[in-house]
Amino acid sequence: MNDNLTQAIKEKARQLGFILAGVTSCGPPLHYTVFESWLNAGHHGTMDYLAKEKSLVRRSDPKQILSECKSILVLAIPYSSPSEKISGDKKIAAYALGDDYHDIIPPRLKLIVEFIEEQVGHPIPNRYYTDTGPILERDLAQRAGLGWIGKNSMLINPKAGSYFLLAEILLGIELESDQPFATDHCGTCTRCIDACPTQCILPNRTIDARSCISYLTIELKDDIPLALRSSMQDWIFGCDICQQVCPWNRFSPEADPAFEPKIPLPVLTSDLLLTSVEFNQRFKKSPIKRAKRRGYLRNIAVAIGNNGNKNDIPILEQAMEAARDEPLIREHAKWAIEKITGK
Repeated sequence: MNDNLTQAIKEKARQLGFILAGVTSCGPPLHYTVFESWLNAGHHGTMDYLAKEKSLVRRSDPKQILSECKSILVLAIPYSSPSEKISGDKKIAAYALGDDYHDIIPPRLKLIVEFIEEQVGHPIPNRYYTDTGPILERDLAQRAGLGWIGKNSMLINPKAGSYFLLAEILLGIELESDQPFATDHCGTCTRCIDACPTQCILPNRTIDARSCISYLTIELKDDIPLALRSSMQDWIFGCDICQQVCPWNRFSPEADPAFEPKIPLPVLTSDLLLTSVEFNQRFKKSPIKRAKRRGYLRNIAVAIGNNGNKNDIPILEQAMEAARDEPLIREHAKWAIEKITGK
């Protein structure tokens, strides 16, 4: 085990913009049974890929991903705090205002792997992810000493809050492991639970995705349940409410420059008339492309309905006309008109 190498790797990670870096073993995740129970309760909604046998096997044991794995390097990179960046009456989660982290983070992870191989003088088996691999990221992060899993299910660090993205590198080399983060600093605070408009936060620090605004605006590809539309307020991609009210986020560090807002703000009501070409051009490098055009327009229609401005009815009617062959957009625009008019 090479302590000096571990410290050198962490320093390299910091040079690349990662504010937290910790190492843990390749042992099975401590909270895997919680994940299984979450799936069995159907709390994953339509995210069926999470329940596939191959996914389950890999999440239960990192060595099923990389058989030579001896250590896991867990990293965190900060994005902009929403308090300064979200404006207008159609809100986007802070992490999605800049370029897509799936494009930003992996090249940096590759540089870390190359650095390690330079230090040891030979190739090392490795696999790296950022929210893309079949692993329990927050479980590993807690075990690597990066923070605790809060009541809102987010990983929270006492000096950095929770406005950061996680990444992991599975390595076929033994590094010095950090002590797990053992303390729970949520205490008796229930601000996140109390503030959630859809009450999707569960007592065991998991989320019922089926009623989470982030899930509804990004992962759900069908109609948003009628009973939840009014509770979605004006969020059109993701949601930051449970983080905004968290007192630990007063310590949020400065964001990595790559996550500075790039998309035009505020989002205009006229976005409801975006063509496929316009949508693809505007969000080519943005996480928002994940919702696809029809999901994005569906979400905007719901936000317009919830904002209740009668001046928006003509554009909703235009959207209905333009979406004659797109029932998802048409139905939600119709709902918005009915919400505004009270009919």
